[in-house]
Amino acid sequence: MNRLARPFARRSTARTLVAAAACAALLAGCGGKDDKGEKTGGDKPSAGASAAEAAFPVTLTNAWGKTEVAKKPLKVATVSDGDTDIALALGIVPVITPDAEDGGPVPEYKQRALTKLGAGKLKTYDDTDGTDYEAIAAEAPDVILGMNTWSMDTDYAKLSPIAPVVTFTDKAHSDTLTWQERLKTAAKALGLSAEAEKVIAANEKATADAAAAHPEFKGKTYTYAVVHPEQITFMSYADQDPGVFEQLGFKKTDKAKNYKADKNAVSLENLDELEADVLLMTYPFGDNGLLSAKELESNKLFQSLQVVKGKHYAVIPSENTLSSAVAYPDALSAPWIVEKLTPILAGAVAGK
Repeated sequence: MNRLARPFARRSTARTLVAAAACAALLAGCGGKDDKGEKTGGDKPSAGASAAEAAFPVTLTNAWGKTEVAKKPLKVATVSDGDTDIALALGIVPVITPDAEDGGPVPEYKQRALTKLGAGKLKTYDDTDGTDYEAIAAEAPDVILGMNTWSMDTDYAKLSPIAPVVTFTDKAHSDTLTWQERLKTAAKALGLSAEAEKVIAANEKATADAAAAHPEFKGKTYTYAVVHPEQITFMSYADQDPGVFEQLGFKKTDKAKNYKADKNAVSLENLDELEADVLLMTYPFGDNGLLSAKELESNKLFQSLQVVKGKHYAVIPSENTLSSAVAYPDALSAPWIVEKLTPILAGAVAGK
């Protein structure tokens, strides 16, 4: 799933964590059509709407059985923040979602989508203790999206009597599917496959345009490290799937081969392992991290790194959800990540 750090997940285990023009283009790629916008009464349905309706019923196999969606869904519920982003990217405002922000500010990329779709705010349920089945049932959804959740093993039996549940075909896919694969599966169940392809194309264009605008990125080595509560984690290890950094032209360092998913700690005595053309750090746990940015930056070995001396070091902020979105990109956040990350990378490459 191109994930760079599972610990970036938001509070609930059911969450997967998430350019103004690019975001607008992404939504425009959906044609501004949501399921609620289909004509009714005496109006003749459009050819696109007729084709979408003709695609039903849809039967999808999942890890717990089969899901049949009899007709094009109008009311969609979600069980994770990532699923909410899928719905919004496809032009659908869910009838109910988990409260991913715990009552706090909505991430910029999500608010942009809500504004574009004419929705003031999402109707949410408190998922402190997990999925609220009763709250979902009360909305009588036509379908429930569960493509971005780690709790489906528990949830499926309780959700499936409420409405068809759209989820992955293998339990291992909770960690391994790309956001594009998740989007396509959800779109098939919603009769929006063509819209999904447009979303993917718009996201790819946003990244390609940013890479083209910054040829200085190409071939530069990078290290991405995260300060967790128990360790500094080397996240850009050798077999890590290429993420946004590499899509923008960067490449892993030779030292990346020394690390892997279950062997990724960097000790304070070995900070030279972080050396690269560009070093990117993030501190998502704040005061609960192993050490603060100020403490690390005052470390003499850290100060001795060529990448630090040359000012090719940058911090990816967590306060605006950028670090978590980098860790868990999805159909809605991907172009926003590029928008926010590109100037940080440009500054690091230039040594500013």
